[in-house]
Amino acid sequence: MNARTEPAEKGTRAIARPPLVRELLLVAGLFLVYKFGRQLATGHTGEALHNARHVWDLERTLQLPNEGSVQSVLLHSDTLVHLANTFYATVHFPATVAFLVWLYLRRPAHYVWARRVLATVTSAALVLPFVFPLAPPRMLAATGLVDTAKVYGPSVYGPPTSDHLSNQFAAMPSLHFGWALMVAIGLIVATRSRWRWLWLLHPLVTLMVIIGTANHYWLDAVVATAMLGVALAFIHPPHRTATTAGRVQPQLAAEEPVLVGAGR
Repeated sequence: MNARTEPAEKGTRAIARPPLVRELLLVAGLFLVYKFGRQLATGHTGEALHNARHVWDLERTLQLPNEGSVQSVLLHSDTLVHLANTFYATVHFPATVAFLVWLYLRRPAHYVWARRVLATVTSAALVLPFVFPLAPPRMLAATGLVDTAKVYGPSVYGPPTSDHLSNQFAAMPSLHFGWALMVAIGLIVATRSRWRWLWLLHPLVTLMVIIGTANHYWLDAVVATAMLGVALAFIHPPHRTATTAGRVQPQLAAEEPVLVGAGR
């Protein structure tokens, strides 16, 4: 009887790194769908402003904090408001791409999970502007908020009537916040550092930026959080019992040997 032992290979194939070219195409497709898919729901100015008034009134009924209280903090300093506008314009995409690249290289199983969650949330978010176009608070005079990007710069948006790169009437849900929250959750789940909870500062700062620059309402972030929660409820992260580099943890291999040929 052959009683030699080998490390268990449970999960090895399941967490193999996906083919790079395929993943580049998938991720590029995700971003293109996000960027250009929103264009299909452009227009609807009157309806978007009408919905904006309802959202603003609903927030006051729910006694949510006034978005102006966050913006007033930014407006105390030209430098601070400029930094907030720059954060809004430049961090959203690069941070998410860096998150996916790091997971792909270091945590392949978590990468597949995170990519699926982001794709699901993004696809679902593209549907909402068709049924509920929403103008951001910077466009609604009743809010009394300043369009900080237009006044202080930098701005990623042009006049709504001539802006062919984005749908400015798709404020709900806030994918700025939804993606930032997923980045934080993904890194918390995929890492073990005692400091990993500090990643929650990313969605927190993002929330303050999107509110303070008058690009989103509180409810935009609430809806994004709810959509992400539903996606996470159905798309589960990999178990921590295996590494995501395609190998079983050494301690697991030592503790759970497999007897090869024991029954021969």
